[in-house]
Amino acid sequence: MKVAEISAYSEATLLPGIRSRVVKNINGLTMHMLEAGFHGSNRPCVLLLHGFPELAYSWRKVMLPIASAGFHVVAPDQRGYGRTTGWDGDYDGDLGSFRILNLVEDSLALVSALGYRSVAAVVGHDFGSPVAAYCALVRPDVFRSVVLMSAPFAGPPALSFDSVADIHAKLAALDPPRKHYQWYYSTREADGNMRHCPQGIHAFLRDYFHYKSADWKQNRPFPLAAWTADQLAKLPTYYIMMLDKGMAETVAQERPSAAEVAACRWLPDSELGVYSAEYARTGFQGGLQWYRCMTDSKYVAELQKYCGRTIHVPSCFIAGKSDWGTYQVAGHMERMQRSACTEMLSCHLVEGAGHWVQQEQPEEVSKLLLQFLQRQTRHTEGAGADTI
Repeated sequence: MKVAEISAYSEATLLPGIRSRVVKNINGLTMHMLEAGFHGSNRPCVLLLHGFPELAYSWRKVMLPIASAGFHVVAPDQRGYGRTTGWDGDYDGDLGSFRILNLVEDSLALVSALGYRSVAAVVGHDFGSPVAAYCALVRPDVFRSVVLMSAPFAGPPALSFDSVADIHAKLAALDPPRKHYQWYYSTREADGNMRHCPQGIHAFLRDYFHYKSADWKQNRPFPLAAWTADQLAKLPTYYIMMLDKGMAETVAQERPSAAEVAACRWLPDSELGVYSAEYARTGFQGGLQWYRCMTDSKYVAELQKYCGRTIHVPSCFIAGKSDWGTYQVAGHMERMQRSACTEMLSCHLVEGAGHWVQQEQPEEVSKLLLQFLQRQTRHTEGAGADTI
C-alpha cells in the first residue's frame, strides 16, 4: 500500500513560529517536516526523531524553546509515518527499506537537503532513540552529539547471542500466558487490530497514550534482574501482553475516565485529533515495519557488523520517571552509561512524566535539552552553523 501524497499542515494546526513543509528526494521519500527557528542564517541545526505511534508533531512543545536559543529545529515525519510519502506500507512489500541503517540514511539525506554538513545534535525518542544512536555511531562527523530519550542504547548487538525463541516459549508457558509486544507488532494482524478496532482509532490512541503515561498511576518502574520470563512478566501488559489479546484490547482495559481525559492538559482531544486523523489515513503498518526489522535476524545481522563500536560524541539520556521503557531490557540502562556511550554527560528521569516525556513535561525537557546543547556549542560560539 502506497500512501498518497498530502499537503503540509494548515497554520491552524501549529503554534505560531512552527511551520510545516515537504522536502523532496530524501532517500526516495518526499519527507514532511516541522521546523522552527528557520529565519536567518548560521543557526546550528537540531534534528528531532519521533517514535511509535507518534509523528513530528510529538515535538511541538519543545521546538520553540530550542529555536529561541538560536537553533534551527527540524522534526520530520519519519519513514512510514504521517505526511511523509514514498514508503511501502504493504506487509509483503519492501521491508528492507525500514531497517535501521536506511533510517539513518533518511536523516543524512534530510540534513544534506537542508544545506548542513553537520548538526549540533540528533535527538531521538522511543524508536527514534536507536535511530539517533546509530546516526551518532556510524556518522559522528555529521551528528556531533546525541540525546536518547525513553529507550537506552546498549550498543550494537553481539556477534553471537542467545536465541529469543526460548523466551517466547517461556512467556507463553506462564500463568496467565504472555507474549512480547515487539514480536506481536511484527505479526500480520497487528495493524488491523489497531486500525480497525471497535473503539475507533481516536479512542485507541487515547487509551494507548494514557496507559503509558504518568497519568496511569500504576506505572512505577524499577530495574529488572534478568531477561527471563518471570522478570519480564513484571512489566505492564502494554509491553508483555496477554497471549490471547491484541494491543487494542490490551489498552482498552485501562481506558481513562471522562474526568481523566478532561484533566489531561498535556494531550487535549484537539491535539490527539492530529494523531488520529493521520493514523486513520495511513494505518500503523509503516511504523510496525520498524519492529519487523528489529525482530528479523537478517536485519539484526547487518547491525552486528558494528559490534563493539561505541558512541564517542557527547550524549545525554532523558526519560520520564514513570516510564518503564528505561528498564524494559535488563541491564541496558547500565550498559549505556558504562560502555556504549563513552561521553555520556548526564541522565535524567523527569518527575511527572511517563513514556511521552517531551509532551508530558515539555518545560523540563526543554530546559534539559538546552543545557546539553549549550554545553556542546559554547566552545564553537560565533562559528555559526556548519552549512554547505
